Amino acid sequence: MLAGSPSGMTDPFTSVYEIVFQLTMRMVGCTEIANDPSLLKKTLKLFETIESSTTATAIIFPSLPSPALIKRTIAGGRLYLIFKKIVDEREMSGRREDDALQHLIDIGDNVKDIIGFVVGALFAGQINSGINAAYVLVYLGLNPYWMTKAREEIECVCRKYTEDKDAPLAAQLSSIPLEAWESEFETLDLCLRDSIRLQLSGSAFRRNISGEDVKVGDEIIPKGAFAAYHLAEVHHNPSIYNDPSKWDPGRYLPDRAEDKKIPGAYMGWGIGRHPCLGMRFAKLEQNIIIAAFLGKFDYEVCDQNGTQLEHLPPTDINNHSASKPSSPIYLKYSVKE
Repeated sequence: MLAGSPSGMTDPFTSVYEIVFQLTMRMVGCTEIANDPSLLKKTLKLFETIESSTTATAIIFPSLPSPALIKRTIAGGRLYLIFKKIVDEREMSGRREDDALQHLIDIGDNVKDIIGFVVGALFAGQINSGINAAYVLVYLGLNPYWMTKAREEIECVCRKYTEDKDAPLAAQLSSIPLEAWESEFETLDLCLRDSIRLQLSGSAFRRNISGEDVKVGDEIIPKGAFAAYHLAEVHHNPSIYNDPSKWDPGRYLPDRAEDKKIPGAYMGWGIGRHPCLGMRFAKLEQNIIIAAFLGKFDYEVCDQNGTQLEHLPPTDINNHSASKPSSPIYLKYSVKE
């Protein structure tokens, strides 16, 4: 999309979101969808239909034939047909691909189980990663200090590994090894970390299956009951995070370490026994997307009319998951000289 229009405007919550979907589909889905732009968009639309049907009513009354359930069922059926066609074509032709779908076929999963895995993995890997990749670009576009820090870091890593020092920065990125992508972008990691803090919403649930009442602090969790924890209680707590509604990657630097004030002060990647299993992949794709965009383009944050923005709408902490902004946000970009 951006390559076809080298100077213009883009909604990162569409264009960058689609890039994350393609990378995630390549990782947990199948090559045919990831390589076909038309099929990829069709699949993304079906996925978003399923995601948007996750309403409070649908959760409390899962069997109620609500409009959300009907839309979800239709979208699920269309996804089934897409994957069944791909599975059938592979089996008839004997063609194999190096992807998650092929592994699931090899171990004997049926199409229904395959869709269950792929949709579940997409929910885990797409929503937060897609939203935060876009938000990091927006936050950087509004903060010259951290934009400069991020670009300096990208240039420094490129100089360390590239053989052609005169090549465009975007071209030098291909020389960076995997290990460096994972370990040498500390500034980009900080930028992502505070974006996740601001955008992660909803509640964490755990059921007491111990068979007995459990005391947590001053509360008693009866056996069989659920404990719910609203994530904003800690991520937007002013006694932990100074000016908590502000995007400030510096709050995690050693001299401040706001996320270390109390145990569990940062829940962005999960804590305890079940941290995010896809954390390495999520950080890797975030670093690559942000570095590629900053290496290729100069940009400013604006509204749909091209008017430069100075502030963003506040995060709705009552959403059940990370969500796109309530008002459209665009990036007005041009190819770097």
